[in-house]
This record gives sequence, C-alpha cells and structure tokens, in this order.
Amino acid sequence: MSPEEFREFGRQVVDWIADYYSGVERHPVRSPVRPGEVRAQLPAHPPERGEPFERVLSDLDAVLVPGVTHWQHPNFFAYFPANATGPSILGDLLSSGLGVQGMVWATSPACTELETVVVDWMAELLGLPEHFRTDAVGGGVIQDSASSAALVACLAALQRISDGQVASRGITRRHTLYVSAHTHSSLERAARMVGVGGDNVRIVDVDPDTLGMDPEHLDALIAEDLAAGAVPTLVCATIGTTSTTAIDPVRAVGEVCRARGVWLHVDAAYAGVAAVCPELRWINDGVAEFADSYCTNAHKWLLTNFDCSLLWMADRRPMVDALSILPEYLRNPATASGEVIDYRDWQVPLGRRFRALKLWSVLRWYGAEGLREHIRTSVGLAQEFADRVRDDPRFELLEPHPLGLVCFRPLFPALSTEDANDRVYRLMESLNDSGELYLTHTKVDGRTLLRLAVGSPQTERRHVLAAWKRIQEAMG
Repeated sequence: MSPEEFREFGRQVVDWIADYYSGVERHPVRSPVRPGEVRAQLPAHPPERGEPFERVLSDLDAVLVPGVTHWQHPNFFAYFPANATGPSILGDLLSSGLGVQGMVWATSPACTELETVVVDWMAELLGLPEHFRTDAVGGGVIQDSASSAALVACLAALQRISDGQVASRGITRRHTLYVSAHTHSSLERAARMVGVGGDNVRIVDVDPDTLGMDPEHLDALIAEDLAAGAVPTLVCATIGTTSTTAIDPVRAVGEVCRARGVWLHVDAAYAGVAAVCPELRWINDGVAEFADSYCTNAHKWLLTNFDCSLLWMADRRPMVDALSILPEYLRNPATASGEVIDYRDWQVPLGRRFRALKLWSVLRWYGAEGLREHIRTSVGLAQEFADRVRDDPRFELLEPHPLGLVCFRPLFPALSTEDANDRVYRLMESLNDSGELYLTHTKVDGRTLLRLAVGSPQTERRHVLAAWKRIQEAMG
C-alpha cells in the first residue's frame, strides 16, 4: 500500500469510525449472533491474491459488525467500562504508524521517556506518593492489563522474600499468597504462573457489611502458615472489587503486611482512576504508607482505549532484579551507563508498544479538569440510579456503592433463594436479549444480584433513566 493509497483508505477508515460513533445507538448493545455464525460467513481458506480494501470495509459492515458487542454503546452497563475516545484512538493510530518497538531506551528514546513523564503525571493526578515517581526509588510503567501487573508484582515479591533465590534456583519452599473471595481471579492465575500454585492462595474472610478484607483473619492465616513452615509472600488488597466495588481496608491490611514482612499489592484496576477527583482520594487511604505495588487501569474508566494499565512500585529494584536478563544482542552504551530505564525489565514480554502516546493524547486533550468531569458525571448518574432502586420496594440495593457501579436485586419473596436467583438471572437475560441494554450479574452471600456500571462518555442521564424504566417494566 503506497502512501497515497494509505491516505485514501485511511480517510475512509476514520470516516467509518466517526460514523460508527455517531450511530452506535442504532445497534443492539449485545450481539445477537449464535456461536459459529460469524465464522460461517467467512471464507474457509485465505485469499490467494490481494483484494481491494473496499471489500475489507464491506465485509466489516456485513459480517463483523453484527457479531460485535458494542462496548462504546451508551446503554452498555455490563462489566466495567472500556472507554475509547477520539484522542486515544488517534494516539493509538500514531503509535501504530510509528511502529516503535520500545523494549529498551536505545530502540526509541522518546518511547521510554514519554512513558516516564506520563506515569509521573498520572501519579500526581491521583495523589500517589512521591516515591512512586520514576525519578525516585520506585517508578511507574504501562502494562497491558492488571493481570500482567499482578504477575509482575508476584515475581517482585518472590524476589524480595527469597533474597533473589527464586530467580536463580526456583521455588524450593512453600510460598503463600493472600486474597479475599472478591479478589480478581488474576491473582490466582499469577500464583499458578509463578509456581506458587493455586492451593497456596489463601482466602481471607471479609467484613459482612462492607465485603472488605478482614485484617484480623489475614494476620491469623499468616501466623498459621508461618507455624507450618510456609513463606507468606504477597497480600492483594483491592480498591473496587470486580464483583461489587468493595474496598479493602488498605491501611489495616498494610499494617499486618508491614509487621509480617509481606509484600502488599494494591489492585485498584477499576476504581483507582477515581482519585483524579480530590473528594474521592479517600479510596487510597494507606497506599502511600504501605503499598509495595499499585495498579490502576486507564483503559477502564479514564477515556483511554485498551490496553493501558498503570503499575507503580514503591521500590523498583526487586522487580528489575527478578526480570532483568541482558543477552548480548541487547547490550548498548545507554543501558551500560545505568542512566536510562529499559522497560523490558519492568514487564513479562521483551517487546512493547508505544502505549504512552494514547494516554498522553488523552491527558492533553481533556486535561485534569475534563477527566474529573467525566468521573464525577459517572458517579452522579450511578448514584441517581441507586436512589431510584432504593425507592422501589420491589428491589433491594446493595450498600455501599460509592463509585460508578450499582448492585441490586429484584425481589421475589415467595420464592426460595435458588428459585429467586434463577428468576433474577432470567430477567437479566431477557433484558440483554432485547438489545436495549446490557447488564451483568454477581453473587453475594449466595444471592444473585444485577450489576449496572456507568462509565461511558457516551452515556447520558436519559440512557440511565431509560435503563431503569426498562428494568421496572421487565418486573411486570
């Protein structure tokens, strides 16, 4: 494709995306296709000869779009938001156009140095401690997802607790990790991948009212494991669990970790970006004093398209020592000088994209003021929805709900818990099948609840009110 052909078709693609956003409400939120339906419309074999790009766009409309669940739809209330915005998309396009492979500073200095600036900007915007900055003992890095961040944190924790023995000799003792029943599954996956094993992931009780981790039970489990000869290695405290946005008491959990010499990883994948608003920074109480690592996702609620997960370390040395291997083909004067960051040592893969460009574009387009407005709008809409649920005696509202997620339960008092759960699930599926909105569910104390997450920049008050009306109508 020549530069002129690229220019011609690039304009068509940008126009297509702009038209998609302006008309996204015309689509059903959740794709109605059946398994295998998309594949059946695609050729069984690759083309022998190249095709005009117009045919690619034609098949995009005819075959692929009907099989897309529209995450940018204003009535997408499922999971957590996965924001994609104009400046972020354009920043990602620039990254693709440059085609940078930023594994070490020398392979593209701007790729590394822009990232250090952007993660330091973000630390400032979120009110994170000074030692998280890249010009201090810690530092930040853009990972692909919070799952990768959890894996890196586990490797760093193993490095520190074993004084480097795990990296060189492997795991020779029983190590233990600590989570609650509401901690993201990526922590158990990380335990499997680093060799700790799923059986050594200990489940800490939660407070029945807040669903936050119980620090006393955590301390008791650590004491029990120490007595059994295990090596307590990492605790994950969550700020905004996936299930309900419960917030673990980071300060109290951190005090246990400090006393026991255990690494504290704070997973704030969804909720952490809310701290751009000063009035919401209470969610990070205890992070500055006790967190060894901290993660939040710009690609969920901060107007930046996937993938863009931010990981900070209080002290980067254990992470770098765990991950740094320098083959001859990567040796260069800048690395040898020790004056630069090589982000290959801050992540699992060697190669890395120029992700900082899209976050940089978002920060410059919206500014701190625009980001705060987006978060506050989402929270305000969610709280209005919660008020309406609370006022309807046919529903039960799960408290607290301080951010953009509301969990609630339609009441069927004449039914057993099992039958009521089935009715709630079927009600949700009927709503999702309608194409008018998309919800997900969770379970708390054996009861099925519906989750409605507000966070898309496309979502307005009218969409939230329409969703509530549709839910009420579904109850009959």
